[in-house]
Amino acid sequence: MSRSGEVACPHRPPCPGCPRFGEPGIDRQALDVLDALARDAGLPPVTAVSGSATGFRLRARLAIRGRRGAPKLGLFEAGSHRVVTIPHCSVQHPLINHVAAVVRRALVDADVQPYADGYHAGLARYLQVVIERSSQTAQVVLVGNCPDADPLAACLDLIRQRLGSDLHSLWFNANTSQGNAILGPTFRHWHGPQAVIENFGGADVHYPPGAFGQSNLDIAARIIDAVREQVPTAARVMEFYAGVGAIGLSLLGRAGSLGFNEASPLSLQGLEMGLAVLDDADRARLHVVAGPAGEACEAAAGADVVIVDPPRKGLDAPLASWLAAHPPQRLVYVSCGLQSLQQDVLRLTGGGLRLTSLQAFDLMPYTGHVETLAVFGRN
Repeated sequence: MSRSGEVACPHRPPCPGCPRFGEPGIDRQALDVLDALARDAGLPPVTAVSGSATGFRLRARLAIRGRRGAPKLGLFEAGSHRVVTIPHCSVQHPLINHVAAVVRRALVDADVQPYADGYHAGLARYLQVVIERSSQTAQVVLVGNCPDADPLAACLDLIRQRLGSDLHSLWFNANTSQGNAILGPTFRHWHGPQAVIENFGGADVHYPPGAFGQSNLDIAARIIDAVREQVPTAARVMEFYAGVGAIGLSLLGRAGSLGFNEASPLSLQGLEMGLAVLDDADRARLHVVAGPAGEACEAAAGADVVIVDPPRKGLDAPLASWLAAHPPQRLVYVSCGLQSLQQDVLRLTGGGLRLTSLQAFDLMPYTGHVETLAVFGRN
């Protein structure tokens, strides 16, 4: 704590990770935008759900840069490839900080050259860490600027030995591109289980290392609970942008039938893992439509409830148009992009849908981000 009583962070500045560090709740400007949407729809002011202010981040991607024998692990300073080290980050789960320290020491002891952006040289490029809540262990991915794991084998073995019982699983990822992508397409399993498993609504959800997952699972679980409340018993449900199925699988005890649409092969891998552990009766009520949401619009035909959880850019235009023209009884929209939500509300309500409720969630505390649950009904 500082003398004024405000929360202090030893890494700010220049760490850019928490631009609103110490400020409680959701960004006021974001709430003002949502309140305006609510007023236009004749709804009351938006309620906001917040959670813990420390240790909430269970996923981290840290850049590895610096010199041989003196690697730096952390976040890029704004507008640069200069790494800000964050060994005492208070918003990350403490095990993430421990893993980063162990990996740094292993890079030194294995004499691994960190990656250099300007020269596209060096081996160790990024570190991804995911904490599994039930076991309190870490899924660790070391990203290398090499097509296979052999040049990093000694380092990977040191990480496995030194993390011991704190390690869930260890992976190598090959990323030899010259862009800003963090993960490449190829993973090699080094040690431990194939996926982190989380439970939502009584369903096990599987996260292989390349699949998308939320970093704040306390708030993510509360969003999923709120979505479940919008699904009537025995409803026919179609979910677009389903990822590994965190929302949809949580509806198994409520929905009559479930459809999942997802485009990412790595997320589809996790979804298939989740479906594989179900009994025959539950699997018979499910189906998967792989591919872009904009090409799978007709999968929503006959659904009582359509759930969409698109990326920040919002709904694929063909899907937004299809839903406006063929409105389901209920559309449940989980938004991570405020500007795209505004645009999609206009498109959807310009057709056969009306906005019936809005709720905000502080999924990424200390940022300007807001996660929104918007519910639509037929006109």
